[in-house]
Amino acid sequence: MEFYLGIDAGGTHSRARLVTAEGEVVGIGEGGPANARIGLPDALEAVAQAYREAMTQAGLDATHYADVRAGLGIAGLNRRGVLPGLQEHDFPFRSIAFASDAAIACLGAHAGEDGAIVIVGTGSIGFARVGEEVHTIGGYGFPISDEGSGADLGLHAIRRSLWARDGRIAHSRMTEEVLAIFEGSAGQIVAWTERATPTDYAAFAPLVMDCATEGDPVAEPIVQEAALLIDRLIRMLLDRGAPHCCLMGGVAARMRDWLAAGIRERLRDPIGDSLDGAILLARTKAAAKEAA
Repeated sequence: MEFYLGIDAGGTHSRARLVTAEGEVVGIGEGGPANARIGLPDALEAVAQAYREAMTQAGLDATHYADVRAGLGIAGLNRRGVLPGLQEHDFPFRSIAFASDAAIACLGAHAGEDGAIVIVGTGSIGFARVGEEVHTIGGYGFPISDEGSGADLGLHAIRRSLWARDGRIAHSRMTEEVLAIFEGSAGQIVAWTERATPTDYAAFAPLVMDCATEGDPVAEPIVQEAALLIDRLIRMLLDRGAPHCCLMGGVAARMRDWLAAGIRERLRDPIGDSLDGAILLARTKAAAKEAA
């Protein structure tokens, strides 16, 4: 039998899905964080954990790897040395194709057709495929990029809470709750920032969104500014020829209501997810090899 394996190697966790040639799901698996930022050896180990679990669930062992064509999407593919490192790695599969996590998300969202996505999760990025052209906007990593993301919301919440502590702005429910987490200590906050990850900052996003929905005078402008940045990402991708856009990621559902009405009209629900995209990537490479 022939199998297709999709792998989404993300910054929070890795996922794998194994399907038959007919598309029947026979195994799924999960692994740890695999963003290239943590280092390729650790990322590859997380990826292996995910696909081994999927293979085991399907009742397959190492002798079946030669029957598998894989597609791997990884966060941070554009980092120096990552793609060559992946190409040099001895994967056990019959074939494997590589793409960014945004690329496989776009493939899955539009079933391989033209379209755009804006991912608003822990980080953010805009990506579109229009004919033979690919457009990527942002996605350079926190804190220099990831505008409008969960991590960005958290960063602004921490900063404004310190402003309120200093007396530079008035307190609100949001600033009081943020400061309470750190027992009101600026020293604790500073110490926390020295080791905090984007995921740690993003943990404050639900509080920011909740308070903004209630009209919190500090949280509301944070979310409004984030929505304007996401608006701009979407408009740029539509202006470059994308017929429509999917808003994706853990913060996307709540951010959608804050976007301009004209932008919301151009959004549509994704057809599939990033693992569907990774499997499509694997199928496309396999078809190209056979055609050659």
